Amino acid sequence: MTNATNVSIFVTVGIAVAQVTTFAAGEWQVIKVSGHDYLTVDNISQFYGVPAGVAPTGDKMQLETKKYSLEFVSGSREAMINGARSWLCFPLVEQDGKYLVSRTDVAKTIEPLVRPHRVAVGKVETVVLDPGHGGHDKGQVSKYGYEKDFALDVARKLRPLLQSKGLRVIMTREGDYFVPLEVRAQIANAARNSVFVSIHFNASGDDPNATGFEIFSFTPRGAPSTSDNAVRSTSFSMQPGSEVDAQSMALSACIYHSLIGHIPEYDRGIKRARFAVLRLTKVPAVLIEGGFLTERGESKLISNKDWRAQLAGAIGVGIESYRTLGVKKQPPMLVADYRKQIKPMPIQPVIQEGQLKEADASLINLVGKSAFFTPQQTSTPPRRSSLESAPIVP
Repeated sequence: MTNATNVSIFVTVGIAVAQVTTFAAGEWQVIKVSGHDYLTVDNISQFYGVPAGVAPTGDKMQLETKKYSLEFVSGSREAMINGARSWLCFPLVEQDGKYLVSRTDVAKTIEPLVRPHRVAVGKVETVVLDPGHGGHDKGQVSKYGYEKDFALDVARKLRPLLQSKGLRVIMTREGDYFVPLEVRAQIANAARNSVFVSIHFNASGDDPNATGFEIFSFTPRGAPSTSDNAVRSTSFSMQPGSEVDAQSMALSACIYHSLIGHIPEYDRGIKRARFAVLRLTKVPAVLIEGGFLTERGESKLISNKDWRAQLAGAIGVGIESYRTLGVKKQPPMLVADYRKQIKPMPIQPVIQEGQLKEADASLINLVGKSAFFTPQQTSTPPRRSSLESAPIVP
């Protein structure tokens, strides 16, 4: 967040599609700041058909409409988009009395989050569920258990929910064994008309009280990741972006609105990262952090199988919401819509552990048996892998 000297500006932006069609591309007014392109908040508001009136309240400016919203904070990357916390690639800046948003964020963050129904979502037939860690890689640890086991259980609970919607589901691991990060991505890339959803739980070594959900998609080319405290020269290097960036952001929005709409956990936001499993996938891909194992109350929730079933259900609703974008071409449900629902989300019967194979034959057909470690290979654990372990290739 910004310090007290920064000016806060809260801008609620409504979408008027009829007005958008009359706004020519040439009317964008690009402003250069330190060699980078920015657009004024006023320009963005005009594009989205916002009423011109701005009512200042102290050091705040507000533009309000009923359905869609954007809220910015000057000097910060933090924003609220349609009621969910979202993180811009670059902070809002002020120049000559105007508030500026980076051109990258207008195209890569704001547009796919404000109007995910305008994203070219293709046919979704397969969901690749990726339970994080496994085998010797326990992930984060609480007194109640390991991240690897909680993530696998959520995936197992989620699979029949997706199958009941007619989706094919592939799991990158079916049991407690290690799967290399590049193999997880290969499975997703080999599957037809697929999306990739990696399931994890969080931890904090600095703040034992840290809680909440967050979701990640791949960082755009030439931009810093959300965790980068300062914009470094490496952020502007020619690291590759993703050809399905907009689709991944729309998938993030659909899942995340369902998560925080169904489950009253702290909203940490829609974020960006260069995790290997996101960098190596060529299909729409997200990584979910479903709460903190280092926080006493949240770790106890995560250890509860019924709560994990609720988490799985919320993820499933979000995935289905994304799939329908390509069919209905209508705005998806937002966090406020979910919270208005009175009926609790039904929890479907869960496949028992004994019914699952150690390595699904479909995975072997996709990537080959040699991609998986045999019991003899895993008896001597290889070097511990991390999400950032795979090299970045320009």
